[in-house]
Amino acid sequence: MQVNFKQQVLPHLLGIVSFYVLIVLYFSPIVFDGKMIFQNDILQWEGSAKEMIDFREETGEEALWTNSMFGGMPAYLVNTEYPGDISRAVISAITLGLPHPINGLFFGMVGMYLLLLSFRVRPAISVMGAWAFAFNTFHMLSLEAGHNAKIWAICLIPLILAGINMAFNGKKLLGFAITALALMLQIRFNHLQITYYTLIVVLIYAIGQLAFYIKEKRLPEFGKIAGILIVGGLIAVGANANRLISVLEYGKYSIRGEKLLEASGENDAGLSKEYAFSWSQGKLESLTLLIPNFSGGASQEGLPDDSNAAEALQQNGVSGAQLTNFLQGAPTYWGDQPFTGGPIYGSVIMAFLFVIGILYAPKRFRNIFVAITVVSLMLAWGKNLAWFNYTLFDYLPGYNKFRAVSMALGITLFAVPVLGCIGLEHLYADQDKQKKTKALLLSIGIVGGFVLLLILLAGAFGYKGAADASFPGWLVDALREDRKAMLRKDALRSLAFIVPSALLVFLAIKGKVNYFYATLGIAILVVADVWTINKRYLNDDSLQKSPSKTYFTPTPADQKVMQDKGYFRVLNLQNTFKEARTSYRFQSVGGYHGAKMRRYQDLIDRVLQPEISQFVKKAQEGNFDYANLPALNMLNTKYILAGNSEKAVFQNPEANGPAWFPQEIIGVSSNEEEINKLSQLNTKTEATLNTNEFSAQPGAGTISLAHHQPNKLVYNVNASKAGLVVFSEIYYPEGWVAEINGEKTDILRTNYLLRGVSVPKGNAEVVFKFEPTAYYRGSFVAVSCQYFIILLLIAGLILPFTKFADYGRKG
Repeated sequence: MQVNFKQQVLPHLLGIVSFYVLIVLYFSPIVFDGKMIFQNDILQWEGSAKEMIDFREETGEEALWTNSMFGGMPAYLVNTEYPGDISRAVISAITLGLPHPINGLFFGMVGMYLLLLSFRVRPAISVMGAWAFAFNTFHMLSLEAGHNAKIWAICLIPLILAGINMAFNGKKLLGFAITALALMLQIRFNHLQITYYTLIVVLIYAIGQLAFYIKEKRLPEFGKIAGILIVGGLIAVGANANRLISVLEYGKYSIRGEKLLEASGENDAGLSKEYAFSWSQGKLESLTLLIPNFSGGASQEGLPDDSNAAEALQQNGVSGAQLTNFLQGAPTYWGDQPFTGGPIYGSVIMAFLFVIGILYAPKRFRNIFVAITVVSLMLAWGKNLAWFNYTLFDYLPGYNKFRAVSMALGITLFAVPVLGCIGLEHLYADQDKQKKTKALLLSIGIVGGFVLLLILLAGAFGYKGAADASFPGWLVDALREDRKAMLRKDALRSLAFIVPSALLVFLAIKGKVNYFYATLGIAILVVADVWTINKRYLNDDSLQKSPSKTYFTPTPADQKVMQDKGYFRVLNLQNTFKEARTSYRFQSVGGYHGAKMRRYQDLIDRVLQPEISQFVKKAQEGNFDYANLPALNMLNTKYILAGNSEKAVFQNPEANGPAWFPQEIIGVSSNEEEINKLSQLNTKTEATLNTNEFSAQPGAGTISLAHHQPNKLVYNVNASKAGLVVFSEIYYPEGWVAEINGEKTDILRTNYLLRGVSVPKGNAEVVFKFEPTAYYRGSFVAVSCQYFIILLLIAGLILPFTKFADYGRKG
């Protein structure tokens, strides 16, 4: 097979180069200066993962368990490497050495480019669609927040669908391999919510294709292709077998698993509706797809010195630094979400082309991508479309495990450029100039006219923000005027991008400008549009030389606690259960993770938070009532941090220590009864035990911790009376093994979520080891599937150029 380099290779090569160059230009301080994005979620991840990373570097082994947050939890969802896994090397190779996480955006462009090519869209338009997809604000805002896994998972959706579409276009082997590879990588990034949305996208695509194949009376062919792709999906799952087995096992015991306590009106498993739908986008807020500042931008957005708010503040005596600080982070956002980092926007030009797609794309693809767009918007509206989303939450398998439903907008920003580019391709290809002109005018009339209407009707919106209640009426009135001005200004900006784009399309279909140059001009306008909006939120100010070094520099409070080389936990009163800075150095009562263990979350809600609040209230009055902290004491909370200074460190003399003999065992018969007992318990002398599951007798003696690692603890016991020992360690029924003098013994659950062991009289050594079979199961399958996918991809790429392929075509 002969290859025409200029026509068959050069356009694609230039496209890939353009993707690389755009990433390098936008993120040049990262690529050339070694700077990093100040990502709060990633900094919290660093704090969470520090113990595991240190253990790996010191021993060459995986800890698999971490004691650094929430008293202790499996490490599967924080930082774990799997033996023989080649996916990291694959990612490094296919992203041409670009640093993480910006390499995900580059690969997202490659995937979108291949997807559009599979729909027979010419390279120039495909490049434009790839640019628009990668540089939408959803990705940039997610980058700033540190949602790197989410970005990668979304950026793999185009490649997954590209493989599927190739298979339906006759390239079964290559499509099979690409689908399996892309899905393998997406599952690897372990963002199950995006994978769930991906399955919805694939299902909508499959329904659209099924309708077409039934109409064409080619149902057996559809079944064959679908069967091949299902096998590819199963292989992708197999390539992550060890990850999935571990995560699924842990899921049963996390807050996404079965509820253990009474909770009227809520589902028995999964998240609560209130929690799951707390980030639901308002229906009107979706107009940010046309006008970035329709809802006021970010929760804290800068206002100019001549704004209405500035004038009102000055008239009421506010000046200097106070005025400047307010204007730099004004509460301009008036949407429905608790707060937001910025609007969801992917270029008004793409919205304009999307309408062209509705008018010009082939019917089956039009229906598919319109359906994907509509469904994703409905999902993102969450509680604002309760009849739909609450039904899914209650009945759709697994859907009640997810939260922050507004992230479904990432799917919207995927579907819009796909249909827009397909539509533009078919508009160009149509030979009927009059029909093309009519469709163009209708599209500009719909999108441009709607934007113009929003300018004229801007005064009809209320502009009421959640933050308004904390400001005086005169300031609220000024803010609402500023919000209205922001809407109008960005609406005019949107018109300024629609008009020249439409003009370029018009000149192209009239033969006045070459299609390529017209498309290039539109693509440059798209980049200018999204680039300038993104720079409002992710710019040079977002980058630092070493944010983690600055963030984790030890404070005087840290240094004081670090002098104690013992084994204990630390309670940080500052944002206790939403920060992992404490976990960077210490075993923390708190932490930062979206899938805490169910029993620990119950403890937080029912016991720890009331206990902490009561302690703080008394401490402010000068009464440090450490004895009245039964739950914190049983967690061996030796230090309480109330700030960063040395004087803000308070040592708790009542902490129970690593292990102890309770004098009395209180039998309970339910989880509800047990957790209610905790706040009344003297945890030093009393312990609860669910007698329906466990049995033990009180003992007596002494016990000390001799050795500790994240996955192994060794205790020396001297028991004057055989009986129960309670350990200040979190009970987890999978993987922990207890041995007394080398012989296995049962681990009991006591005090709702701690470990207990019955020890014999006399001297003994008690050893806890974490050896989860879930981690080791599936390793051979995973590695085998990974190599099989790579070999299939190589075969799919090479076979078309071999004589065997030519022979097959002749036959």
